[in-house]
Amino acid sequence: MSDEAKQSNLNKKPLEHKHLSPLAEKTMSAFLRVPDSYPMPSKSLGIPPVATRLYNGSAYADKVSDELYRRYDVKRGLRNADGSGVLVGLTTISDVHGYNKSADGAVIPDEGRLLIRGYNIADLVHGAIDEGRFGYEEIAYLLIAGFLPTSDELADFRERIATRRQLPEGYLRIFPRATYSQSIINVLQRATLLLYAFDPTPDDTSPIHEVDVALSLLARWPRVAVVASEAYRAKKEYRSFYVPPACEEYSMAETILDVLRGDDGFTRDEARMLDVMLMLHAEHGGGNNSTFTCRVLSSSGTDAYSTYVAALGSLKGPKHGGANAQVSKMIDDIASHVERWDDDDQLAAYLTKILHGEAFDRSGLIYGLGHAVYTKSDPRAQVVKGYARTLAKKMGQEERFDLIESIERLGPELMRDVRGIKKPICANIDLYSGFVYAMLGIPEELYTPFFALARLAGWAAHRMEELYVAGRIIRPAYNSYLKNRIYMPLRERS
Repeated sequence: MSDEAKQSNLNKKPLEHKHLSPLAEKTMSAFLRVPDSYPMPSKSLGIPPVATRLYNGSAYADKVSDELYRRYDVKRGLRNADGSGVLVGLTTISDVHGYNKSADGAVIPDEGRLLIRGYNIADLVHGAIDEGRFGYEEIAYLLIAGFLPTSDELADFRERIATRRQLPEGYLRIFPRATYSQSIINVLQRATLLLYAFDPTPDDTSPIHEVDVALSLLARWPRVAVVASEAYRAKKEYRSFYVPPACEEYSMAETILDVLRGDDGFTRDEARMLDVMLMLHAEHGGGNNSTFTCRVLSSSGTDAYSTYVAALGSLKGPKHGGANAQVSKMIDDIASHVERWDDDDQLAAYLTKILHGEAFDRSGLIYGLGHAVYTKSDPRAQVVKGYARTLAKKMGQEERFDLIESIERLGPELMRDVRGIKKPICANIDLYSGFVYAMLGIPEELYTPFFALARLAGWAAHRMEELYVAGRIIRPAYNSYLKNRIYMPLRERS
């Protein structure tokens, strides 16, 4: 497709979709929600004294003191005492660098660096942008194949994804009828297991099939996620909605905005901004929770679909991929409670309230600041910040961008003064990702799913490395801390 033709599609008019029928309630399975008529046991039967131990027993039976963790040198969360990760494997996929270690093992803060297959993430992003093209597919190829593609290889890669843009025939009659949920991640999980059923050899773990599955999901997840979101919103707003036909020529960023915007269209600048976000989220080492989950399941030899579903479940957690939505909510809260955004004293006073647990969600956390690995800087945040500033100027959002920069500037010092945190604190990518998504008009329920769409390429790379290189099931040890008990017959228990 020529640049002129693509630009025409980017700015398409409402009439161009007039041939499509709205997916009305009678025909669109997304509107079907069958509630469970049987309440949970705690609701139907309550929690009387006879059920107290059933519901509260874990608080007592599973209690282990901090002293025991120290005595047995247990690495809780697979973390060392200084917060660094326990070494559990070797990889040639990426390097997430945020600190050095001295000869005696002390952590020495350092500027953050993210290398993908040896290439600096900033070089990969800037290289694609400077050449006026979309870059996510290039990074996806780099992750899966291990090498930067030539022009012909990249074109072939994109064509292979394009052949899988369409969902299987009959799929939409089932999806999302069987997948209605308030969580789009949950929908993606069940939709992925549904795609397993359409695969004639879903348990094949050969390299060719693994690549084919990765390409298929890279093609289909964007439409599945956005269709699910639109169906959910249409249900809430009592309306039908249109789903444009898949454009096989589009990049992942364009595909997302095409379904999301429909007849309203989108600009190339918006698509490029979303492409930057996808590139930055594509990979972040083997130790992050969802990627490690992917590797754990892969080590068992299970199928690709089940593995990616488990990784999605991990990413959904508010301590992992769900953090970007919390940042967005926090920024909204700060903006509504601080009268003068450019007044450092007013802003610092409200941030102090947040740290004292007196404002926002009462957690005492400033979301978007701090990271498990990065100390002085998060390279992803530095990259996105520049592009976000440019888009903010074009969209009249400079004041809000300045507010976020002020939070980044004031927050770390306040966290040291108020919370006594001694380790270096920097802004992470979540501080800016929610702002970017909001500027693009992306619904909040899609923030974490978009993270997943991007990370799929990284998961695929780590899955294949685990399958074909590591080749050993992951099975860490747990020391048992139990007292011997004498079995009592049921009639003698009181």
